[in-house]
Order: sequence, then C-alpha cells, then structure tokens
Amino acid sequence: MTFNRLVLFAALAAAAMLAGAFMFQAAGYVPCQMCFWQRWPHGIAAALGLIAVLTQLRGVAWLGALTMTISAGLGAYHTGVERHWWPGPASCTGGDVSGVSADDLLNQILSAPLVRCDEIPWRLSDWIPLDILDLTMANFNAVGSLVLVGVWIAAARR
Repeated sequence: MTFNRLVLFAALAAAAMLAGAFMFQAAGYVPCQMCFWQRWPHGIAAALGLIAVLTQLRGVAWLGALTMTISAGLGAYHTGVERHWWPGPASCTGGDVSGVSADDLLNQILSAPLVRCDEIPWRLSDWIPLDILDLTMANFNAVGSLVLVGVWIAAARR
C-alpha cells in the first residue's frame, strides 16, 4: 500500500472509532472521565492524517503512531480500572473513606462525577453470550489503537 492509503486508512479508522464513541453516547451510554481522555488521541490522529497527506512528511506518520500508542495505553489503563486490577484516578473511582469526616464525605459525594470509571457500562458478552467475549469499549479502544499503531508505522516506513 502507498503512504497516502495507509495514512488515510489510519486517519479514517481513528475518526470512525471516535464516531463510534459518540454513537454510544447518543444511545445513552454516558462516558466517564477516562472515556473522554481516550477520545482525544483519535481526534488528533484524524487531523494528523490530513496533515500527513497534504505535506507528505513521514514524521507526521510517526506522530500518528505515537498518538495511537497513547490511546492504546489509556485504553489498557481504563481496562485495568474497570476490572479492578488497579485503582483509577480518584476523580472518577471510589476511594478509601477512612479518616474522612461525615461532612467531608458528603461534600465528596455531592461533588463526585455521576459516571464512575471503574464500572463497565457495556460489554459485548451482554449481546453475544460467550464468556470469552467479555470485552468492553475500553478493550476495543486498546486493541484497535494498537492495530492503528502498526498502520501508522507502516505508513511512516514507506
């Protein structure tokens, strides 16, 4: 494949993943803070694709690969938070309340975001009843972004 085709594929795929996130949101799945973080790299990658095609600079493709690597990392981190493998940011997950006064705890509850990052709102296994398909949006983002890292690298090496 040519440089332009690889870049266009990577940029359009990133834009499609971003559009998919907005479609889930429109369908009533309210995103958490980490979901919003994962959207930024896709928007940046789509813009980088346009820049790369217009300038033909291979360095822009390397930036695309870096951007999708960040997206994959965010998706993997969010996956671990969802599965309770490690704690997430205090701003969108539950935390330790020992030593917190009742007034401070009430203030934290009232100022907390409505959507928690450590709860899974959608699973593929809810639609296709196979345990092996217990995949979430964060999982799809991590894997899809890793695939796009490879596409961006292939473009940069052309």
